[in-house]
Amino acid sequence: MKRFRGIYWSQFTLTAGMVLLTLLLLGTSFFTLSYTYLMSEKQQELREKAQMVADLTHTYANSGSLSETFGGRNQGLQIIAQVASSISDIDFLIWDTGNNTLLTTDAALEGMEISLPSSVTERVLAGDTYTGMTNLNIYPTRKYVVGVPITTETLLGTKVVGMVLAVTEANSLTEMWRAFLGIFGMTSITVILIAFVASSVTAMRQTKPIKEMAVAARRFAEGNFDIRVNPSGREDEVGELAEAFNAMADSLQETERQRREFIANISHELKTPMTTISGYAEGILDGTIPHEQEEHYLHIISDESRRLSRLVRRMLDVSQLQSIDLLKEKAPFDICESMRRALISLEKKITDRNLDVEADIPDEPTMVLGDKELITQVIYNLLENAAKFAYSGTTLYLGLSTRGEKAMVSVRNVGDTIAPEEIPRLFERFHKTDKSRSEDKDGVGLGLYIVKTILDQHREQLRASSENGVTTFTFTMTLATPDSGKTVHER
Repeated sequence: MKRFRGIYWSQFTLTAGMVLLTLLLLGTSFFTLSYTYLMSEKQQELREKAQMVADLTHTYANSGSLSETFGGRNQGLQIIAQVASSISDIDFLIWDTGNNTLLTTDAALEGMEISLPSSVTERVLAGDTYTGMTNLNIYPTRKYVVGVPITTETLLGTKVVGMVLAVTEANSLTEMWRAFLGIFGMTSITVILIAFVASSVTAMRQTKPIKEMAVAARRFAEGNFDIRVNPSGREDEVGELAEAFNAMADSLQETERQRREFIANISHELKTPMTTISGYAEGILDGTIPHEQEEHYLHIISDESRRLSRLVRRMLDVSQLQSIDLLKEKAPFDICESMRRALISLEKKITDRNLDVEADIPDEPTMVLGDKELITQVIYNLLENAAKFAYSGTTLYLGLSTRGEKAMVSVRNVGDTIAPEEIPRLFERFHKTDKSRSEDKDGVGLGLYIVKTILDQHREQLRASSENGVTTFTFTMTLATPDSGKTVHER
C-alpha cells in the first residue's frame, strides 16, 4: 500500500526545518561574535593586570636580579598582588629567568616545585606576550593564561629579568555557553510550537477544499454531476482551484446533459424511419397492405431509407469534423466562387419553393483564408435552411461585404419569426422547433450544427437574428493576404 503523506506534515516539516536552520545560523553567528568579544575582553583584562603587576615588580626591584629583591623586601608586593587577585578573581605568578617561582597568589601552589612549559617561558622571556588555554603543568584543568615579561633598563638597553603570569578559570566561558544553549533551546521550542500552531491552521485551511474536491471527484466517478466545491470566498490559489473545479464540474454536467440529449435525439431520429420501414415492410409481407397499394408504401419505405442514410451520413460528417484539425488545411480561395456554386447546387430546391434570389456577389474575386470545400458546405447548408423555411414567393438573399480584415457572408429569408430564446439553440445537434419539425420531415437537425462546428474550427464568428419575419445568418471569414499561403504552409 502506498504510504500517504498529507500536506500538513509536508508543510510542517518544511516550516520546522526552515525555522531550525534559521535559528541555528543566527545562534552560531551570535555565539561566535559573543565568544570572540568575551575572549578579547578577557585577554585585555588579563594583559592589563599582568602588566600592572610586572610594573610594580619592576618598581620594587633595585637591580637586574629579582632574587635579591624578593629575598627580603617582597612583603609589600605580596600584599598588592593579593589585593589585585581578590578584586579581579585572577591569580598572579612571578618567575625569574631561572624558572624559579618568586611569588604566587594561589595558596595551593605554596611550597610546590613548579616547572612551566617551555612554550610559555621561552616566548615570554624572549620579550613577547603569551596568551592561551593551558594547565601550565600544575593545574588539573586548563585555564586561561596571559604572560608578560618583567623588564628593567640597563646601560646596554632593556633587559628581561622575569615574567608575570595572570591565570583565571575558564568557567565564565563555559557558563556563557551553557546559558546560550539554554536560551537557544527555549527559543527553538517556543518558535517550533508557534510554527506548529500556524502550520496547523494554515494546512487545515488549505486542505479542507482539497479534500472536498477529492470527495467531489469520487462522486463524479460514481455519476453524480451535481456536487460542487464551496470556494469560501478565498482569493488565493486554492480558491482559484476551487473555482476551476466548479467550472470543470459545470462543463462535465453540460457534457453529460448533451450526451443524454444526443442519445435521446439520435434514438428518436433513428427510431422513426426504422419503425416506418419495419412496419410497412411487414405489412407488405404478411398481406395486411393490399397489393394495389404496395407501390405507394414501397415509395414511403424508400424515402425513409434515404432519410436514414442522410442521418447516418450527417453523423459521420460531424464526427469527422470534430476529429480533424482544420487550421492545417487553410489556404486562400475565392469565396465568391463558393457562393455561386452553392446557389447552382440549390437551384432546383429554390425553384420548387417558388423563391426569387437576390445575389449580391462581387464580380471580382474575394480571397479568404480557410478550407474551400468546408466553407462551401457552410454556405450550402445556410442556403438550404433558408430555402426550406422561407415563405413561397418571397426573395432569398445571399450577399458578401468586407469590413476591415474580414469578409461578411449573409443569408436572409422571409418566413416565421424565430423567438429570441430559440436562436441560441438553433446550432445544437438535432434541435428543431415544434413548427419546423412538423413541416420538415426530411431534416435531421444537423445542418446548422455542422455550420457552427466548421466555423468554430476556423475561429470565425456566426450570428443569427430574426425580426418581423426576416431571419438572417451572417458569418465572417478572414481576408487572405499575399503571403497567407506561405504562412499557412509553414505553420
